[in-house]
Amino acid sequence: MLYQILSIIILLTFYGCYFFKMINQKQKGITTDQIGKGKVGTIKVIEITMKVASYFTPFFEVISIFLGTTGFPDWVRIFGVCVGFLGVIIFIISVVTMRDNWRAGVSKTDKTNLVTDGIYQISRNPAFLGFDLVYIGILFVFFNWVLFVTSAFTIIMFHLQIVNVEESFLLSEFGEEYIEYKKKVCRYIGRR
Repeated sequence: MLYQILSIIILLTFYGCYFFKMINQKQKGITTDQIGKGKVGTIKVIEITMKVASYFTPFFEVISIFLGTTGFPDWVRIFGVCVGFLGVIIFIISVVTMRDNWRAGVSKTDKTNLVTDGIYQISRNPAFLGFDLVYIGILFVFFNWVLFVTSAFTIIMFHLQIVNVEESFLLSEFGEEYIEYKKKVCRYIGRR
């Protein structure tokens, strides 16, 4: 029961932050969800597939939590809780640091700034890192093969979004400034 409570707290805090930020930006006239909007071809397919996958994973996480599925010993489950909470913390810090520059998906119509301070000095994609850690953490706590497949697929789609959509967009939008930033900070974690 403790693992279920902790995992629900992880998910509620994580998605609470996500939706609170979206609502806050909407009140300022900012459309946060840009996934698939105004896109065509491969970029649209990647973004829409990522969005659908990111709905399925929390659905299967909640089912796994309520069913209490697991194949791991307590020490792995405790590690999973820690990883999940770390993901929440990283995500919240990244969203706060981005201020009103944060978007889900890229927008060619909204003008934003390249954020390179705070947590973005050690990760170019801390929000995605936060998502990944939450998914991995919950997977360790309530392991089952369906959750494994959906979590892995969603993490792969996030990576494809970064590599094939976001990095190209940032390069075209910010040019040399982004190239210099890329030289200093790793995609997920670390400085060069």
